[in-house]
Amino acid sequence: MSLDGLFTHALVQELNRQFQDSRIHKIQQPYDEEVILTIRANRKNYKLLLSVHSQFARVQITNENYVNPDTPPNFCMVLRKFVEGNRILSIQQYENDRIICFNLERKNEIGDFEEQQIIIELMGRHSNIFLLSADNSIIDCIKHVPIYQNSFRTLLPGAQYQLPPQGNQVNPWKASFLPNALPSLDDLSAKDLQKYYMGIGRDSAKEILSMMKGENDRLRGLEAFLTRFDHLQPTLTINDEGKTFFTPFPFQTLSGDKSTFPSLSDLLQAYFETKAKQDHIKQVGSQLVTVVSREIKKNKHKLNRLQDDLNKSQQADAYQLRGELLTTYLYQMTKGQSEITVNNYYDDDKPLTIALDPTLTPSQNAQHYFHKYNKLTDSITHIHEQMAKTKAELSYLESVDTQIQLAEPQELNEIKDELIHEGYLKKQKQKRSHKNKRLKPRHFTTQSGTSILVGRNNRQNDELTMRKANKNHYWFHTKDIPGSHVILMTDNPSDEDIVEAAQLAAKYSKYAQSTNVPVDYTQVKDVKKPNGAKPGFVNYFNQQTVFVTPNR
Repeated sequence: MSLDGLFTHALVQELNRQFQDSRIHKIQQPYDEEVILTIRANRKNYKLLLSVHSQFARVQITNENYVNPDTPPNFCMVLRKFVEGNRILSIQQYENDRIICFNLERKNEIGDFEEQQIIIELMGRHSNIFLLSADNSIIDCIKHVPIYQNSFRTLLPGAQYQLPPQGNQVNPWKASFLPNALPSLDDLSAKDLQKYYMGIGRDSAKEILSMMKGENDRLRGLEAFLTRFDHLQPTLTINDEGKTFFTPFPFQTLSGDKSTFPSLSDLLQAYFETKAKQDHIKQVGSQLVTVVSREIKKNKHKLNRLQDDLNKSQQADAYQLRGELLTTYLYQMTKGQSEITVNNYYDDDKPLTIALDPTLTPSQNAQHYFHKYNKLTDSITHIHEQMAKTKAELSYLESVDTQIQLAEPQELNEIKDELIHEGYLKKQKQKRSHKNKRLKPRHFTTQSGTSILVGRNNRQNDELTMRKANKNHYWFHTKDIPGSHVILMTDNPSDEDIVEAAQLAAKYSKYAQSTNVPVDYTQVKDVKKPNGAKPGFVNYFNQQTVFVTPNR
């Protein structure tokens, strides 16, 4: 089921029960198209997400922690000015459309009470949030749409708010009769129901049609479907093809594995969590991904170039051979020759033709080859040093890339700070208005009760392994694969503890979606960090390897 008008109807009822006569305590706008209202209700704070994302538009209570941008967007500032402290009188739905209205009461500058509205239109890419004054004029909206982009209505501050264009569809909640044009039951299709009734999505239409046929009556079937909204059972269904559906109660027309949730908000959280999180990471981490990808590409190119130079340096022995042979056969050479053929006594006296510089003497030609030999020999040491440095940097960058892909949105700031510290990003000149609280390592507990800590980024990996971990505890890391440092906090782990810690090491690695991932483990005392090494890089000894499939 999509978030259609019927689901919106149920959602508004749920929100109204929870938030009627409560107050808006705090407002955040962590992303361009998402607003968080912290609402004080029943002596408890709730975070209500208003999202007008083109793909993930929704309204739901959330437990996610969001990081505010350094500078609040203008729309957020307007909401803070006009809405913080307002009382929520009621929450309503317009007809059976995907439009939710928060009716608010506030005190103005002279102490008089006045009403305002927050309108959320959940219309795909046309979704929007409006703040309206008592006279229905737009104080501001999260997406400004001028008249030349929308000929029906102007969505700008100061304009009068108008509802989106409405058709002649019937509100199913007010339907005591059937639309005249509705086909007979035998000819009726789900598309017909969507055409004649307002706010009915495809999955809802299929379920209603099934109930109409089951009742052998169109109106009774519709009424039977609507009656089920009196007893919600929020349901997530995953069909045999792996496609996921969310519905306010189990749909008979949707087969597959079903899970139920205590509220519609919990259901939406489960459905959208991964999709929305990936989008948040894409928004917040786009700069980091661009920088890291560019540096990875640059270092791979450098490594290929160094390998080419190393291949060329393998000719050093050939230059030495030619220098020695020319020295031996100097008596056969005269100045002005362009080449000479001599017997190679290192290869059964096989003839070898050696190119000469006609402008040089025989002795100078021999020295010329020795000079080439010495130059290449000297370069080999330098090339190996550069290759080692480049491989280390490439390994570091790939580990950062993995951490970005696995990160929660709020973890990206610490990765950004790390990249600034390492010189990949320039430090911002503008000081932050607040200092972000540093995140702690991820914490897990094995079935036996042993704690496991997992680093969130390379600097935290260093802190965890080299400074915080007990030297007799156990350290885990995917073998030759970018990933997090994992500490199993015991000096006497069971086999089950080792497998659980290894599974976490695999889960928080580049091979998180793979099977049979190799994970090395050893005691922390056998993990050493070389001087000058990049964050997260260590050498380790006396390790054992276990192969596991990460839990997902």
